[in-house]
Amino acid sequence: MHIPPHDNQNKPIVDADNALVPLNYFNIVKLKRGESFDYSVPGFETCVVPATGTVDVDVDGAVFERVGNRGTDVWDGEPEGVYAPVGAKVRITCVSDATETFIAGARYDEVLEPFDVRAGDIDLVQYGSDDTKTHRKIKHILGQKQAGRVGRLLVSELFTVGAGGWSGFPSHKHDTDRLPDESRHDETYNFRFRPNYGSGLQMLQRVDNEPGDAYHIMDGSTICIDKGYHPCAALPGYEMYYFTILGGLSQRSLKQYFQPTHAEQLHTIPGIMDMVAKFK
Repeated sequence: MHIPPHDNQNKPIVDADNALVPLNYFNIVKLKRGESFDYSVPGFETCVVPATGTVDVDVDGAVFERVGNRGTDVWDGEPEGVYAPVGAKVRITCVSDATETFIAGARYDEVLEPFDVRAGDIDLVQYGSDDTKTHRKIKHILGQKQAGRVGRLLVSELFTVGAGGWSGFPSHKHDTDRLPDESRHDETYNFRFRPNYGSGLQMLQRVDNEPGDAYHIMDGSTICIDKGYHPCAALPGYEMYYFTILGGLSQRSLKQYFQPTHAEQLHTIPGIMDMVAKFK
């Protein structure tokens, strides 16, 4: 499902118990200096990630100061974040001129400890190639480095490297718990383009080798993926970014099932198995 760019007025874009992706939660909060935003999501663990600007984050009295260091856009510096346990009372306070802050969430039933993730804690993966039109970079905010400290939530930022090209290819899905071959993970994306009038395409093929759907994605588009194979692409001449939320049904580690029709492409894309190994 495609949710077009809009002013959500600090209200969840994907709320708890969403019919399509019930394991995900997503909000975008925009604040000016000195303004605060309070939230609590019962039954969900969350992660606060400033897209731009700097915030102080209070999680049930534990304060993490000056989180986020990006100015103009998501290409302007490294991401940072704060993990908040299930149902925690969280206050976000803007300490820069302005902030646009993402709140990612996944359903979980245990209460863990809050912690912050700074620029030096980010787990970086780069794979693909210009020749295969699959060159991209992944910055894991809640990834393999945070294993054991998080329940079912994976949070990453994905960038196309260069202008144009494909991401999420070879096509894969993760909509059915049938371990060890595949895990059930609901997924939510929020896209950005540079320049911001760029755009791209999100494909969704629910059955291998049968016609599927395609969505025209723009700067600020949100995509919710409940099932099916889902590669996406940026138009030539534009860089693409997407904030990625994955919530697992029975485990945190993501087990992707690659589309049989295109599985042989796994052998043509440099470093792709290193990418697969990091979603844990």
